[in-house]
Amino acid sequence: MRPYLFVLIGVLSVASSAIFVKLANAESGAIAFYRMLFSVLLMLPLFLVKHRHEIKHIKRNDYVIMTLSGIFLAFHFILWFESLNYTSVASSTVLVTLQPLFTIVGTYVLFKEAITRKTIIAATITIIGSVLIGWGDFKVGGTALWGDFLALAACALISFYMLCGQSARKNVSSTTYTLLVYFVSAVTLAIYMIVKGEKFGPYASIDWFWFLLLAIVPNLLGHNLFNWALQYISANVISIAILFEPVGASLLAFFVFSEVLRGSQIIGGAIVIVGIIFYTLDEKKIKKYFKKNY
Repeated sequence: MRPYLFVLIGVLSVASSAIFVKLANAESGAIAFYRMLFSVLLMLPLFLVKHRHEIKHIKRNDYVIMTLSGIFLAFHFILWFESLNYTSVASSTVLVTLQPLFTIVGTYVLFKEAITRKTIIAATITIIGSVLIGWGDFKVGGTALWGDFLALAACALISFYMLCGQSARKNVSSTTYTLLVYFVSAVTLAIYMIVKGEKFGPYASIDWFWFLLLAIVPNLLGHNLFNWALQYISANVISIAILFEPVGASLLAFFVFSEVLRGSQIIGGAIVIVGIIFYTLDEKKIKKYFKKNY
């Protein structure tokens, strides 16, 4: 049960991400860069003390995969943070968490994981719930539509990031994998900022506080736990569990930004939870069956 518990903690942590991003008064690239930079700095002592010896044992293929993973993660953050400038927290978070559309196909193509009937049913339930959460905010044109498009593109990139992680985590520890991926992501974001002309500073003290919280809560308590769990459970499980994020994000947006929760959002949140429970129970029964019989 421990991987599932950590995934739940991770989902609750990443739900705060959109709130911190909207509170920070900086461009998307800068917010993403400092989120990654501070994450690397906070993880570095643990890596140097316990995991630095792993570097020489990592295969070239895993380095390539981790580099791609870091690049995907960097541009996921850029596109998602930018989408929050155009559309609501609910709409953006809903679209960026529709990862099962990509990961279920990806794990089937790359890892030959079977797509069961229950997997399809659970994914359908949770996607319907997520769409209901943001239904009242979806627009058919204007800036909101552009924000929705950016969020959907960010969704595709985070799915590629998760698939890379499922491959590399078979051979690399969670701490080493996460630190190297975050480092690559930070370098990619720094290059992006230089090319685009975004400023590295100065920023107000409160903005540095939001940058630091983004590193501690969504990253170290969120994505790090996902990366750890990838060694034990499929990326499909994590992607479907992440669909709970719009529930938490919508509630936080209501209290922080007074974004009103509609009836469809409340109903959608309940449907998402049902879909998550349905899928995780299915996974546990399968594991119990194979443990008992094989």
